[in-house]
Amino acid sequence: MSIHKRKPTIPYGKQEITQDDINAVVETLRGDFLTQGPKIKAFEDSFREYVDSKYAIAVSNGTAALHLGCLALGIEPGDRVITSPVTFAASANSILYCGGIVDFIDINENTYTIDLDLLEQKLASKPKSYYKGIIPVAFGGFPINTEKLKEICDNYGLWMLLDACHAPGASYLDSKGKDIKMGSNEYSDATIFSFHPVKHIATGEGGMITCKNEDVCNQLMKFRTHGITKEGLSYPFDDKENQGSWYYEMQELGYNYRITDIQAALGISQLKRAKYNLVKRQEIANTYKKAMELLGVKYQEVKNNYNNAFHLFVIEVENRLGLYNFLRENGIYAQIHYIPVHLHPYYQNIGWKKGDFPVSENYYQHCISLPMFPTLKIEEQEYVIQKVKEFCDE
Repeated sequence: MSIHKRKPTIPYGKQEITQDDINAVVETLRGDFLTQGPKIKAFEDSFREYVDSKYAIAVSNGTAALHLGCLALGIEPGDRVITSPVTFAASANSILYCGGIVDFIDINENTYTIDLDLLEQKLASKPKSYYKGIIPVAFGGFPINTEKLKEICDNYGLWMLLDACHAPGASYLDSKGKDIKMGSNEYSDATIFSFHPVKHIATGEGGMITCKNEDVCNQLMKFRTHGITKEGLSYPFDDKENQGSWYYEMQELGYNYRITDIQAALGISQLKRAKYNLVKRQEIANTYKKAMELLGVKYQEVKNNYNNAFHLFVIEVENRLGLYNFLRENGIYAQIHYIPVHLHPYYQNIGWKKGDFPVSENYYQHCISLPMFPTLKIEEQEYVIQKVKEFCDE
């Protein structure tokens, strides 16, 4: 029976688990280590090579990566840090976890990422020491121009922690013609990723932080394991000669943000398909773009010399609720990304309000994410496009 003659079930995102993935996990389950074993470093090394980074540290999830990234880059209570209102709440929450103060910059109406002109205006209106850092978000897979952002950060003394949860494999050409991958940290100080099931690489839960500085790397490794280390030991009882290889010290307050070998084994297997899956996402996006252009429907801008990872394919329509309900009635489970962070009750209670970021708020009133995942079948995508067209033609 043709998919056009029955109601399908098409989610907005979906993981793919192959027999190779299952074999990799089973092999680890039958091995000696379920956690804190060799698969974690192997995963870190594989991911580091994929994004061209010097260091990579695997952690329990993307939020943990954000939190540890903020700590390692030196957020202290009262420090002001900027991020985007159009993101998952964790991008901002991680600043609060460290006692910092969250500020936002509105988005560009076409890229849905932080508007760098507005950023410069805000920074210029304050003393140079007013802000400490920025967490830009590579929303939907759109690569942040970290070269341009780095110039701004250097002028005002900010560090940069790139939230690339949507963007492994994304890149852009810098002014020298070099391909800059999200996570390489050519211009950023550190980058974080998520391995939630709907992301490019799925480990169930999991995250990664990449960085270029050895001291930051060492801090991250210490923070993810309770602040405990066997390096730089102080031997507070002055009895070094009586301590064996078991000896360790908790030197700072850390967290249990470790990933398991089971998850790492799955991540290694998934990484082997990452480049192929990125191409599939881009093919799906190209099909959507052509269809949306014919319908006169706005979608996230695609720039020349920018290699979008397309975690999402977001469109904007006037009657978003109507389209959302119509698609669901027809078995298409599109999603909304995201409710602007500053409009959540918690953030309104600490001082933000409707009207603070009009571009983000206008975007939210119209945005909807269409199904986007590498195993989306041609006939399924055709069905999605057909239903969007039917709604727009009404």
